[in-house]
Amino acid sequence: MIYGIGTDLCQVERMEKSLTRDSFVRHVFAPEEQALLQSHTGKARAETAAANFAAKEAFLKACGTGLAGFALAEICVLRRQSGAPFYQLSGKAEEWATENHITAHLSLTHEAGLACAFAVLERTEGESL
Repeated sequence: MIYGIGTDLCQVERMEKSLTRDSFVRHVFAPEEQALLQSHTGKARAETAAANFAAKEAFLKACGTGLAGFALAEICVLRRQSGAPFYQLSGKAEEWATENHITAHLSLTHEAGLACAFAVLERTEGESL
């Protein structure tokens, strides 16, 4: 059963500027994401960061909390070996997902200077909302 959906856009150019501030990177991105970003250079790094940022906001929207509820670094966005993106939650975000029997699904894309994320939260237990 679908619990919630969320989508978000992020300008790659804006993210490129934000990545110059270490405090921003540490506040927004989990250590695993920081390593992912370091594996890219130039435009690819900014596109990946923008997509991850959009994914975090899409997740929060799907939760129904808006831009509050969990620390952004608790909503980690990584890539499988195939390149497919996935959420790795920690802290309060992980606790909330576990308590609510939530599985999070994610799709990312970027083009023409924008990164887009689409999140679907699925309730995996038969409990009613």
